[in-house]
Order: sequence, then C-alpha cells, then structure tokens
Amino acid sequence: MAKDTKGETIRMLGADDVEAFRRIRLEALRAEPSAYASSLEDWEGLSKDEWTRRLLDARVFVAFQQDDPVAIMGMITQAASKMSHRATVVMVYVRETMRGTGLAMRVLDRLVTHACDCGIRQLELAVSIENAAAKQFYARAGFVEAGLIPSALLHRGREIDEFIMVRRIAH
Repeated sequence: MAKDTKGETIRMLGADDVEAFRRIRLEALRAEPSAYASSLEDWEGLSKDEWTRRLLDARVFVAFQQDDPVAIMGMITQAASKMSHRATVVMVYVRETMRGTGLAMRVLDRLVTHACDCGIRQLELAVSIENAAAKQFYARAGFVEAGLIPSALLHRGREIDEFIMVRRIAH
C-alpha cells in the first residue's frame, strides 16, 4: 500500500475489499456506460461470491481518498504458457472530480510496477474510438495503437469501434 503525495492511497485489492470494489465498479458503469464491454445490468445483481470471484480473477488497483474509492484499474493476465508475458488492462475509471490530477497515471504506474514484478512484458487494452481523452492518456503513458476492432461494442443499438493499444514494459 502506498500513500501518495496527493493524499490518496493506491493499493491492490484483496478478498476483504469486495465492497470497495463493488462501489467503484458500479460507479464507473453508471458514469460511463458506453466505455465498457460490460453494462451496469451485467454487474449490479451479482452475488457477493461472484463479486469476490471477479475481483480475484483480476489484479485490481484502487485509489482511495480516506476510505472512498475514487479510481480503479485492473489487469487480467493470460493463462496460456506462450501468452503469459501479456496482460490486458481493464476496468479503467477515475471519478470525474479527480480527472486531470495525474491520478490515472499514478494508478497505472502501480499497475505497471506490479506487472513487471509478475513477469509481464506487454500490456494491452481496448479503448473506444469515441473516447479521445482516454486514447490520448494511453498514448502519453507509452501505449501505441496496434489495430482497430470494428463494431467492438454494441451500446443501445449503436456499434462502436475500439482501438487496440499495446505497451511494452521493461523488467
């Protein structure tokens, strides 16, 4: 657990943090419904056991101000041995009032450090073609565009393309 100079604490969540995970994940899905492959409806009715399973299936980093979760970023590693050097960045969200403070980069830095410690060499993500701010953030963070998935998401009857972005990370 690290205390940042900006007053927040950024840490990887564990099984005892299911309620904090639930709060920030549902907030993200409510605030940015077109940004995620999942919908609010996919998550809000889940049992506590399912929330725990999803939390533990990923490595989830959350930034807190006091006990209030204000940002989230997850990483899912590949299981196949020939792909175990790769991980996908998921569930990225920063509360609107915290945007522009550098918090997203601080959370990403923690995730990257953890990824390197786990032997990950490449981070991958998908970002909506409609989310220019996110794409710019990822580019500033060293991600490069590697492709496009046409009609990657179907949101309220609208097809949304996604960019695939990749970042090599050093060990």
